[in-house]
Amino acid sequence: MKKITNKEYKMGKVWLVGGGPGDPELLTIKAMRILNQADVVLYDSLISDEILEMLPKKCTRIHVGKRCGAHKMTQVDIQKALLTSARKYERVVRLKGGDPFIFGRGGEELEYLQAHGVEVDIVPGITAAGGCAAAAKIPLTHRQYGNALMLDSGHSQHGEYQPSQRPTRVFYMGVKQASQITASLIDDGLCYSTPVAMIANGTLPNQEVFTGRLIDLPALAERYSGLGPALIIVGEVAAFAAKNTTSNQIQDIASQLGEAVA
Repeated sequence: MKKITNKEYKMGKVWLVGGGPGDPELLTIKAMRILNQADVVLYDSLISDEILEMLPKKCTRIHVGKRCGAHKMTQVDIQKALLTSARKYERVVRLKGGDPFIFGRGGEELEYLQAHGVEVDIVPGITAAGGCAAAAKIPLTHRQYGNALMLDSGHSQHGEYQPSQRPTRVFYMGVKQASQITASLIDDGLCYSTPVAMIANGTLPNQEVFTGRLIDLPALAERYSGLGPALIIVGEVAAFAAKNTTSNQIQDIASQLGEAVA
């Protein structure tokens, strides 16, 4: 285990790792590799005992779990603990149930750590919706019975339930239909300036991310449709992609689209 001394003045790196819905065999190979190299693991209450038993003996374990009505640490406390760990250890893992970015508050932790100069990587996991539905042999999408899926948290940040106000929309295989999608969303009341992101070859070494506004989507799709499989994300969270895109990329995209995304 390597600790970072005060003399080195070097910040460690944090991985936000999805632990899946509980079955240890549903951990990804990448998640296992990162866990096996961890100096410290901060884990949730939803992480099963079987997964905890798989953690390397050498790593420090910190339980930061939260359950309804019995919070061991607040979210602010967890974020501060992650920052403290990154100042002390070289390889920090935040192990979450399901997927870090699907109701896992990974976005809040990402923002906090990046604001304090910490490098962060995300290791996605099988979210509860996908894992539990598969275990029950329920197809979440089906060409005959349902071609759309919306995930709802069931409660607001204050605890009570409130209907979805600004849902994120994700379109698979929708690049050729980008103009139709844009027109339909605007007809549904979405603002022209709603952030969008198009991810080509996602998770692969040649991944490319293009960002803009909803009104820019058809132009983005037309120009970059030949890059390979692409996913379209529409909603406020799409702006996160722009924060992680270099200024040169943004300027290049803007110039190629006639400043449409400026």
